[in-house]
Amino acid sequence: MTEPAQTSVGTGEAPLLDIVNLKKHFPVKKGFLSRGVSKVYAVDGISFHINQGETLGLVGESGCGKSTVGRTVLRLLDPTEGSIKLNGRDITHLNKADMRPVRREMQIIFQDPYSSLNPRMSAGDIVEELLIVHGIGTAPERKQRVAELFERVGLRKAQMNSFPHEFSGGQRQRIGIARALALNPQVIIGDEPVSALDVSIQAQVINLLMDLQAELNLSYLFIAHDLAVVEHISHRIAVMYLGKIVEYTDKKTLFTNPQHPYTEALLSAVPIPDPTIKRKKTILQGDVPSPIQPPSGCHFHTRCPYAEAQCKIDVPVLKAYGPGHMVSCHLR
Repeated sequence: MTEPAQTSVGTGEAPLLDIVNLKKHFPVKKGFLSRGVSKVYAVDGISFHINQGETLGLVGESGCGKSTVGRTVLRLLDPTEGSIKLNGRDITHLNKADMRPVRREMQIIFQDPYSSLNPRMSAGDIVEELLIVHGIGTAPERKQRVAELFERVGLRKAQMNSFPHEFSGGQRQRIGIARALALNPQVIIGDEPVSALDVSIQAQVINLLMDLQAELNLSYLFIAHDLAVVEHISHRIAVMYLGKIVEYTDKKTLFTNPQHPYTEALLSAVPIPDPTIKRKKTILQGDVPSPIQPPSGCHFHTRCPYAEAQCKIDVPVLKAYGPGHMVSCHLR
């Protein structure tokens, strides 16, 4: 794999994407009248930013709210609270008509490279559909654009007339990438875009994404649970647990000096290719609590080996531990 290109981090420029105190709660309804009896606290007050040409990795266990963050940032889901700013413009409460031009600036690559593609449409039509919806170009111009996109992502022009079932998993994900690039977006959200692929194919797709970023100055929100992949593609990393960000820093600091007990546990589970190197593993006790009734105080205290009395009562805030390093822990 190649190394990620340098970015504008630390230049003082305004971020391309700025998320402040984002929340997404889903009502739990019960009974004949479908009355709301509780809430699922899927995303519970997170803040982060992404600069132009930068990749922010968002990691955590399954069910911690990572995918909900991506869909809420895209306004596929309406946020419960907080603000979403793109290029300084607040898009949090825009209606569907006002969101249409904004959607050209933000696209998504889905996790499953098969179910995310319409099986009744050819690969070329799938990519061209976005251009048609947004009224871009004439029919010949659109066909030419799709052909260029296919070549850019490593597919042949002749494959434009093939259907999704005729492609391998890696090729289908390349179609998804071509679709995401069709409108020349500034931000692409990858919702675990390589988790369904073989390891060798993962490397090819990750390198493709990094090459496209260097060529087009794209910004990525890369959602994943594989820390090895996130370490390679990301410039900064945010660690989520039960709807909250518990640690947030650049990738070098996270992997060499993790400060949150949950981050330590995640890193201890990353395989080391050298069998002679031994690593102390942190085994977390119990299961992830329900997001319907999250624990009081620090959400992680029920599984934390260092938890104290204060952790069960007071909610820790995400505070600065060092330059560009934020940690949500009473012990830091």
